[in-house]
Amino acid sequence: MTLVERWRRGARTLMNENSPWGGSGGSDGGSGGGRGGGGSGGGGPRNPWSRPTGGGGGGDEPPGREPRGPSAIEELLLRARSTFGDGLPGGPDGRAIWFYLVLGVVAIWLATTCIHRIGPQERGIVTFLGSFSRTLTPGIGITLPEPLESVKTVDVEEIRAIDIGSSGDSAKLVLTEDQNIIDLAYSVRWNISNPELYAFQIADPDNTIQEVAESAMRAAIANVTLNSILGGGKGEIENQVRARMQEILDGYRAGVRVQGVAIKRADPPEAVNDAFKEVSAAQQTAQTYLNEARAYAQQLSAQSQGEAASFDKVYAQYRLAPEVTRKRMYYETMEKVLSGVDKTIVDAPGVTPYLPLPEMAKRAAQPRADAAAEAPQ
Repeated sequence: MTLVERWRRGARTLMNENSPWGGSGGSDGGSGGGRGGGGSGGGGPRNPWSRPTGGGGGGDEPPGREPRGPSAIEELLLRARSTFGDGLPGGPDGRAIWFYLVLGVVAIWLATTCIHRIGPQERGIVTFLGSFSRTLTPGIGITLPEPLESVKTVDVEEIRAIDIGSSGDSAKLVLTEDQNIIDLAYSVRWNISNPELYAFQIADPDNTIQEVAESAMRAAIANVTLNSILGGGKGEIENQVRARMQEILDGYRAGVRVQGVAIKRADPPEAVNDAFKEVSAAQQTAQTYLNEARAYAQQLSAQSQGEAASFDKVYAQYRLAPEVTRKRMYYETMEKVLSGVDKTIVDAPGVTPYLPLPEMAKRAAQPRADAAAEAPQ
């Protein structure tokens, strides 16, 4: 008979057949003689907490009263001990039960402290009596039970971020190369590259990384002007800060890799922010004028290049027929000059010295106007 069957049989016997309230039938519940506690001879259940009467030789009982036996609780405990004790190796003294309980506790303790599951992005740092022992890779790892060996898992793929000078934080005022003060807010992204160094080399990695970031940022800002920071020089500054941080942390053997630095805000201090806005507006206006001047200069340059190309063509024709080209240039120039005056004086023999050119033009245009008016509609 197996151990489970013995336990089932004992429990069934204890709860049904040997119940202190009596069985369901038979001689135990019919007469209620030696065990009955109800006062009448009926077959109903008796009170389990009363002391049974009769059946025992109690010499110390007073005369005229039946001797008292053990109480119902004591009888129940004796029956339970007898029933379950007989079904386990070790006898009815209960030593086998304690043996199996201790064995189960030890098994649970070994399973929870010796077997460790390490995720794909994690590493397990094993310490033997507080000293570094080894590193567990992803998978199932086996170690000695605690407190001999303990395991601490760290995520080496998680990208952590530290915000410096963000909203709610104190202003991070930094001095520039041209002795201006600027209020910066930036963030640093990093992850763990070496779990052993990260766990044992630096006591407070987050605080150390923040201090290194502030130091590297101040060193980078001290070498640039305010206009560079407010303009398009943020990307170069971020790269310089990241490289400087990585160099310092490698010197500390921190086991950390800096992924990047991002400048979120670069503003003047609040006390002089209005003045800086006016200066910025003036600089934008000046930049607009410079752009317009450059555009006009490019226009003139293109026009000059066109005229030079035209002159080159005229010169090529001049080389082929110098006299003709000279006269044509003279006539074209005089036409441009005389088109803007209303009188001309000609000093030549046999020619009228004064020519009223506007009046002559009107006279020449009048016949054409009259002819157009007389024409049939």
